[in-house]
Parts: sequence; C-alpha cells; structure tokens
Amino acid sequence: MRASPESLDPEEAELPSAPARPAGEGTPADIEARIYASVFEGVMSQRLAPGTKLPEARLCELFGVSRAVVRKVLQRLAHDHIVQLRPHRGAIVAVPTRAETQQIFEARRALEAAIVRLVAERATPADLQGLREQLRQEHAQMHRHDQPAWARLASAYHLRLAELSGNPILRRYLTETVSRCSLLVATHQPPGNAACEHEEHERIVDCIARGDADAAVQLMEQHLLALEHHLLLDRPTPKRDLAYLLGLGQA
Repeated sequence: MRASPESLDPEEAELPSAPARPAGEGTPADIEARIYASVFEGVMSQRLAPGTKLPEARLCELFGVSRAVVRKVLQRLAHDHIVQLRPHRGAIVAVPTRAETQQIFEARRALEAAIVRLVAERATPADLQGLREQLRQEHAQMHRHDQPAWARLASAYHLRLAELSGNPILRRYLTETVSRCSLLVATHQPPGNAACEHEEHERIVDCIARGDADAAVQLMEQHLLALEHHLLLDRPTPKRDLAYLLGLGQA
C-alpha cells in the first residue's frame, strides 16, 4: 500500500502564493490528466529538478482542486517513479540513487541486447525502411533544435526495435525501462549533451540490415553506456516558485 503525503514541513508551507489556476473543464479523469501532465512536463523539461518539493496545499491552490484529487495524481506519479511520497513529509520529485540508476541501465542493456538479436533475425526490408524513415524524422527534429520532440523520437526508436523483435514480453519490459531512463536523462543530463546520438542509431540499423547481430549488440551496449556515463546525478534543486516550475507562471 502506497503512503500518502499528509503533512507539510515549514519550508513547504512558506512557498509564495499565486492566483489559483483551475485545471479546467472536463471529467475528473481529464482534470487529473492535466495535473499529471503539468508535473510530468515540468520534470522532463528540467524545470522541476530532483528533490523539488510538491506541497499538496500549494498544488490545490495552483490547480483549483481538492486535496483528494492532488493526492490521487501524486500517487499515480509515484507509481510511475516520477515523484517520491514521504510519509508525513510530503511529495518530492524523485531522486534516484546511484545504485538505482546503475540497476535501471543494467536492465536496459540486457533487454536491448536480446531485442537487437531478434530484430537482426526477423526484420523485413519493409521494417528496415520504416526504421530509416523514423531516423530521418529524428534527424530533422535534431536540426530544428526541438529537444523535447527529438527526445521522444529517440525513445520511440528503441521501442520500435522492441516491436520488431516480435516478443511482446520484451517490449512491455522495455517500455517501462525506457520510461524510467527517459526520466533520468531528462532530470540529470547536463546542458549541451544529446540524450541519444542520432548517428549511433543509424549505425545500429546498418548492422541489423547486414544481419550482423554481434556488431549491433556491441554498438547498442556502447550507446547505452555512454548515455548513462553522461548523467549528472548531483544537480542542485533551483529555489523558484512552484507555479513557475510547473509552467504556470513567471519566475
């Protein structure tokens, strides 16, 4: 059973006030989805750094909803490893340990090695053509400097390989693992580093097209090790109003 963030410490209670911003019209599910998306996008855009406090009372004020709605959204975010719920201390943006980070990437390398071997055996010419088209879109977004879109396409490339493996169990496991890795990269990737190198994706597809599974697996291993190596796990938490960090107001 998950713990609920019940009471707030003094630091959380002192956040500056701002006019309430209602979550908008729609069903309860629609409203919860909009609050979830606001926190999720704040994390993925690096406005909400690991360790940032998410006080229930402040979230209720900002979105114009009840504490019950906020708690439900926070529990879902915790289930997805985006926030951590601390009993009697409130919620914060998740702060993965070095050990957890290593374990997540270790699992991902094992999954993608198995996936790449299966794709090298099973991919059709049409599958490879689709992969190359996806890479062209990735390259176009990279040159438009649209980092969020590029990051989504980079993750989609890995998930497309999982689909082409023909193994739905591997695909399901990789979907969860990629989601956790994407969160780590979004929150811990230092400025100026690419989340996924486009050229590395292309070389992996070239190896698959040649049927060279060993080379494709080796390139994927190097690709994921480099991604993990560039993470900066000790990034400080910015001291800004929560409304700004959620994209709801100015600094």
